[in-house]
Amino acid sequence: MHSNITGTLINYYFHCKTQCWLHANRINLEDNSEDVRIGKVLHEINEEESKNAEIAIDNVKIDKLTKEYLVEVKKSDSDIEAVKWQVLLYLYKLKQKGIERKGKIEFIEKNRQKRKIHYVELDAENERKLLQILEEIETLIDSPAPPKPVLARKCRKCAYYAYCFI
Repeated sequence: MHSNITGTLINYYFHCKTQCWLHANRINLEDNSEDVRIGKVLHEINEEESKNAEIAIDNVKIDKLTKEYLVEVKKSDSDIEAVKWQVLLYLYKLKQKGIERKGKIEFIEKNRQKRKIHYVELDAENERKLLQILEEIETLIDSPAPPKPVLARKCRKCAYYAYCFI
């Protein structure tokens, strides 16, 4: 149960439930997205700087693992809540393998001079909430059609904008 839920899906669940459903059901329009390309390039640069630090466990890719932290690197802090739950999912997957860490989220701003850091922990309360969220995501992605999109400012930059609104 929940094994097919990736960090990307949990992130999308908080960002936009329509996007979450579309991505989970293999409707992928992200190859055309400039923001997705920028995120991938930043990810590759960071990976190069830390020399193959990325680790794959089950169906998740962890940016970096230190003695104390699981580190996730993002290009923007525009959706901290979504990233928080993504990291909590990774911490949960590690815990299932007997590896306990704290979460550290590094937001690299465009000029790469400033880094904002946010910390999270998989305590009992967060784990309980995470399991509930995973159930909600399973229910959402198993539904026969995506939820109706709700137009917001963030939609204009989304790879699915044309799909949802045009």
